Amino acid sequence: MLDPVTSWTRLKGANMPSNPVLADDSNILSEAREVVGNKCAGKEQVDANCGCHTYYNGLSRCQFNENVGISEVAQSTAGNGHWSSDRKCINAPESSNAQTVEQGEAARALERICAMINSYPSKRPTGRVLSIIRMSPRRGTVIGFLASKKWLPEGEGYGNLVNGQVSKKNKHPASLFDEDYIQLTPTDPKFPKMIVAVISLPDSVKERLKNSDRTVDKELVAAQIDEWNEESLCPQAHVVHILGRGGEIEPQIGAILFENAICVANFSPESLACLPDIPWKVPVKEFETRHDLRNICTFTIDPSSAIDLDDALSVEQVSDEIFRVGVHVADVSYFVLPDTALDTEAQIRSTSVYILQHKLPMLPPKLSEEVGSLIPGADRLAFSIIWDIDCFGNIRDRWIGRSIIQSCCKLSYDLVQDIIDGSFDEDRVSLLGSLGPQLHDKFKWKDVFESLRSLHEISKKLRDIRFKGGALWLETAKLVFLFDECGTPYDSFLNERKESCSLVEEFMLLANRSVAEVISRAFPDCALLRRHPEPNLRKLKEFEAFCSKHGFELDTSSSGQLHLSLSKIREKLKNDPLLFDILISYASRPMQSATYFCTGNLKGRENDWAHYALSFPLYTHFTSPLRRYPDIIVHRTLSAILDAEDSYLKKKQNLLGAYNGEGSGSEIATRLFTGLYFDKGAAESEEGSQILSAAALKFKVPGTEVLAEVAAYCNERKLASRHAEDAGEKVYLWALLKKKEVLLSEARVLGLGPRFLSVYIHKLAIERRIYYDEVEGLTVEWFETTCTLVLDILRNKPFQRRGSPGKFRAIQDVALVLNPSELVVPEAEKKATGARCDTASLTSSGLAGDGEIYPTVFPLVLQHLSAVPVALHAIGGDDGRLDIGVRLYTCSYFW
Repeated sequence: MLDPVTSWTRLKGANMPSNPVLADDSNILSEAREVVGNKCAGKEQVDANCGCHTYYNGLSRCQFNENVGISEVAQSTAGNGHWSSDRKCINAPESSNAQTVEQGEAARALERICAMINSYPSKRPTGRVLSIIRMSPRRGTVIGFLASKKWLPEGEGYGNLVNGQVSKKNKHPASLFDEDYIQLTPTDPKFPKMIVAVISLPDSVKERLKNSDRTVDKELVAAQIDEWNEESLCPQAHVVHILGRGGEIEPQIGAILFENAICVANFSPESLACLPDIPWKVPVKEFETRHDLRNICTFTIDPSSAIDLDDALSVEQVSDEIFRVGVHVADVSYFVLPDTALDTEAQIRSTSVYILQHKLPMLPPKLSEEVGSLIPGADRLAFSIIWDIDCFGNIRDRWIGRSIIQSCCKLSYDLVQDIIDGSFDEDRVSLLGSLGPQLHDKFKWKDVFESLRSLHEISKKLRDIRFKGGALWLETAKLVFLFDECGTPYDSFLNERKESCSLVEEFMLLANRSVAEVISRAFPDCALLRRHPEPNLRKLKEFEAFCSKHGFELDTSSSGQLHLSLSKIREKLKNDPLLFDILISYASRPMQSATYFCTGNLKGRENDWAHYALSFPLYTHFTSPLRRYPDIIVHRTLSAILDAEDSYLKKKQNLLGAYNGEGSGSEIATRLFTGLYFDKGAAESEEGSQILSAAALKFKVPGTEVLAEVAAYCNERKLASRHAEDAGEKVYLWALLKKKEVLLSEARVLGLGPRFLSVYIHKLAIERRIYYDEVEGLTVEWFETTCTLVLDILRNKPFQRRGSPGKFRAIQDVALVLNPSELVVPEAEKKATGARCDTASLTSSGLAGDGEIYPTVFPLVLQHLSAVPVALHAIGGDDGRLDIGVRLYTCSYFW
């Protein structure tokens, strides 16, 4: 319930509006990076209560402690009607009139609230919670620190107050007993402080508490909220896991996994029992039904440390103008069958999670790293897509089918880049011997090098066509860590995207797009696609205003026009690439996340199926079935279409006179459902519809309602995975700064206001805020009309040092202030200027930084995009939530 306006609180600093700034830790990735991004970064990379599942009536309910909600994963059979037995899947029931009326009332109420807020911009609305409709799943994912002292509620005379029960027992304030409570302080500031019953703690922790072991305060714990009644001062929780010291990396990674409900348990014996024995060979019968492509030079391109290889490339020159390019994807659906324990567990995990130095696979390693991985020199089952592409990048023909391939070698992105650049030739790779990639079968390095050069040229043509068609690219350099033998980061650098990554990416995008076209046409009501909605309009307007303010023209009418505008700005800023990176960071802000969806849920709204960033009308995920469950669903759907196509052609072969066995060159023209041109008449005919429906039933293609649930759940798990990966990167950055103690860097001002400024640190590709309000000894002047900030030190008033009483913070919280006597003059400048020196030529001694970072001086005058030196340091760990701290790096004779 919203309080009356008179009860609203006044916004701090509301009479001095500030310019909008970006939020911390923005990490918006384009869909294009997602295609090969995890391969480029993730593959080179605690016991959490991830949940459980129970079986009843063919349903598997996943009881995860997720951030986004408890999701039900449906596993269906033909008998219970969850699998579609009709090509036209049943649509979800429409909302009733009553629901429509309720939604209208809610919308009008929201409009009234928004109008009130707009009428009182200087006040923050307040309200009261009337009831809890549904318990938040975040109750089950609490991370925090225990206090070693007995918990006592505020106020005299109280001993314990739990669930409204007051007790004045406090005979032994220095001792802890089983009936006592201790405090749990969550690392997430959104949570209130909690209490934990001592009796519920593990015996080892209870013993340490009773012995007054203060190191308990430094232990990171995972907990769940049990109860929080209206009468209670604090929620009551119980500890699920003791993760370890908060100042160490592994406990922090364990906390991230627990918070995001990522399963780290071993695969169940039932799942492992579904896997074939090792060594495994392709069954003879598969050679009878699949196209044998082992005589084609095929290879994988992945990070050097990758072992789960799920896609390979090949190319043949058919004529002077035509190249036959193949994308070959591991046929994981051959091993992961519906209604099996392995399928259920893969669906629950939904995606592999790659955190630096950690990998949590979706499928057992026996499958993802051995029998399912496209290991060089081994026969493997695959789905292959083969295009005939002319010298201009136009697709002339297409064939899709099941195949058997053998990769001749495993190439790394770095090696492929060297080959593209011409810095690595066939003679040099031979000199590497066992240290370099190993070549298998009859092929020579000459064959591989020629194939790579051809693929590179074709990929550039495809990329040009894609961007002329309206694609958008917003990616910047990625932070890469260097680790010592103990797995601790000791340095970092920004890694620019290589052309070798783009080479692979273009063909993966083309494969995903081709499969999306096939499955959405054959099964228009139950195809699993991936959409990317248009940007948030309000944030896009803010970005336009920002660019206009700084003299940059921007056209946001479409993704293509936005990309063209950014390309022109890049050329204009070729001497200031850092500023362009900042603009890309701003441009990423309005972008929404791409999501999986069932086509039947958006029937009649085909425009909403499109992918904004890629500018594709249809898109799906097909090329990574070893690490994404949606790809397995798509493989099953494609299997059904291929089976239906073969059945239909066999029945019509006498009339068509063109069926000569699967995979022949002349067969491309006869592919009715998977070829370049879709035969809609055949698919919608009575006979075609019956064959497609039978194939859907045979391969257990999920119907609309079930598929919608699967898509929603996969979206939740993918988002949790992304959050975990981002949080993991922050942990390792924190560990690096903790090791260095202080890291100096140049930064750019992104936003300014009366209370804080936002800076972008290019060296680490992060953004942080520096709060300077209520700082002892620091004067702040904010000039709204010119967007100028002036910071200065009080020269006639002694500083109030840290720990002194008062509400003001110490200046050390805002700035690393050095006296010029603590600085040294670089030797080169000493020789050049003699004994003379000024502040600009001074640098710190004993502080980490690449090159010379000079401190600035007070008074400090800042505007938007001003350059400013900063000092970064690690915050928290053993004594609270870890974070990356940033201070101004300054010097003053008055310090």
